[in-house]
Amino acid sequence: MKRLGIMLSAILLLTSASQAADLGWNSGASPIYSPTPATGWSGFYAGVSGGYGWGTLTRQPAGGGAQVQNNTGGWNLGGQAGYNMDMGGFILGGEADLQWSNVGYTEDIPGVGSFKAGIDFYGTLRGRAGMAFGQVMPYVTGGIAAGRGSASLTNPGGVTTSQSATHMGWTAGIGLEAQATSNISIKAEYLYVDLGTQTYNGLPAGIGNIDATQRFSVVRAGLNYKF
Repeated sequence: MKRLGIMLSAILLLTSASQAADLGWNSGASPIYSPTPATGWSGFYAGVSGGYGWGTLTRQPAGGGAQVQNNTGGWNLGGQAGYNMDMGGFILGGEADLQWSNVGYTEDIPGVGSFKAGIDFYGTLRGRAGMAFGQVMPYVTGGIAAGRGSASLTNPGGVTTSQSATHMGWTAGIGLEAQATSNISIKAEYLYVDLGTQTYNGLPAGIGNIDATQRFSVVRAGLNYKF
């Protein structure tokens, strides 16, 4: 129910943005308005994006045991590249992105030390499908995701031991992209990212070997240039 609520909120946000774009996008008062008409969505593009991610990290002793779940949060910053094919208003395409991330959490464990875990960076490879309404295109997207997670423990003496692991999973979401000129567009996007479970070995006693599951949502904005 929590994930459904997040997605419904994102849909309402994107719908409101779409209505605002339809009402005032071509206004001469718009700071990003260009008199150059934006026509067609086909072509290669690349750009930058950034936003905020939040979710949960679940850990348990490797091989089984009691689970501990903590809320995570942090920022994302990176870039993307892709290709769109305009089929008379129906847009099909693909996009790859790579994001630096500090989505994670820190937990002070009495008598053990400070435990920190999260995602250092992640990337996705997704398909996109949308409908063009002039300069505005709402779309859905989904595909595979991968990322590098890290876990560390700093004991009361100040000694830190850290481990990392590569996670693989999937992602799905929705977005809204709008053309400012024939080459420049801006977008808002929501993604749910499930990076699955990986084992982190070699952490000190008190934490030990753990299985960590990384899942989070991302809301981000981006700027694309079409070649």
